Amino acid sequence: MEEKEYLEQYEQRLEKLLAGLCGTEGGMFLVEELEEHWAEDAPEYMVDAVSQINSYPAFTLAVAGFYGMALAALWDTSWEAGKRHTYAEFRAKGGGFDTVDEYILEHILAIKPESDTREWVDDMMRTLSHSVMTAIQHENIEHQTTRAFYILARSAKVMFRAGVTLELKRRGYHYERVKLEDFVN
Repeated sequence: MEEKEYLEQYEQRLEKLLAGLCGTEGGMFLVEELEEHWAEDAPEYMVDAVSQINSYPAFTLAVAGFYGMALAALWDTSWEAGKRHTYAEFRAKGGGFDTVDEYILEHILAIKPESDTREWVDDMMRTLSHSVMTAIQHENIEHQTTRAFYILARSAKVMFRAGVTLELKRRGYHYERVKLEDFVN
C-alpha cells in the first residue's frame, strides 16, 4: 500500500470514530472556508505540536480541536471579520501554547470556567484526544519518523474537524435527511 493511501485510510477511520463520539450521524461538519483556514495555519500548529507531543500528547491534540471550535464560532457569527484570526494570534493572546485553550474557551467562545458547558467541552476534548492517542498507538509507528509526523498531522486535522463539529453542533447545526424527489422535478 502506498504511503498516501495508507494515510488517507487512517484519516478516514479516525474521522469516522470521532464523528461517532461527537454524535453526528452524517459525519463531521466540513466547512470549506474552515478547511482552507486550517490548511494555512496547520504548519504553525505543527511546529508547536512536534515540540509538545511527547510531553503532553492529549493536550497537544486537543489544541487543534479547540482551534476548530474557535474558528467555527467565528464562521457562524461573522466570517468576514473572523477569517483574519490565526492560530498564532490565539496562541499569543492566550499567553502561549499551554494556555491557548483557556483563551479560546473564555474569550472566543465565551464559556465561563466552572460552568457545565466548560465541563462538557473539557470532557469531550479529553475523550476525543485520548481516542486519537489510542488510534495512533494501534498503528505501531516508530517514533520520530516521517510516518509518525504525517500521522500526527492527519490526527490534528481530524481533531480540528472534531472541534468544528462540536461547536457547530453546540450552536444547533445538524444533519437532516432529505428526499431527493423534493428537489427534483
